Amino acid sequence: MSNQSPISGTTFDEIFAIMEASFPVSEIRTYSGQRALLANPNYHLYTEKDAEDRTLAFMAVWEFPELRFVEHIAVNPDIRGGGIGKKLMNRYISRSDKPVVLEVEPPEGEMEQRRIGFYERLGFYLNPYPYVQPPLRAGQADLPLRIMTYPRPVTLKEFQRFRDVLYTEVYQITVPNSR
Repeated sequence: MSNQSPISGTTFDEIFAIMEASFPVSEIRTYSGQRALLANPNYHLYTEKDAEDRTLAFMAVWEFPELRFVEHIAVNPDIRGGGIGKKLMNRYISRSDKPVVLEVEPPEGEMEQRRIGFYERLGFYLNPYPYVQPPLRAGQADLPLRIMTYPRPVTLKEFQRFRDVLYTEVYQITVPNSR
């Protein structure tokens, strides 16, 4: 796993192309918004590259004192299913004992259930608490998602603390008074 900081323009363009091919618009920032995150010391991109130095897969993560947040993980659509995403996530999980948090769509359809199953096979737990991702682009609505955590499920109090970190640090919004 290579930490690409600072990251080359070519590599960033490859990462953003995989991101656009892998996520709905509501789950990614604009090109300039995504690129601006590279200046944030808590934000890191990890890549898996081929022999020609082309990006095959990437992880976009946030590192905080109490948790690690996987904002995006994706593999080039042309080569999915070959174990690259699993390898990237397993390497990331093993780097630290800090909890790992990620967001997933609710398990309402087959694709969402398959994605949740992928993370469960890696040791993640789907937590039952209501959660919304604040908009990543102007004019978008809140996005109802669920939180998965590794290596164990979290209590409501832990969930609220993790959510507050995501809201203030990742999404740059004021935490709602929901306690």
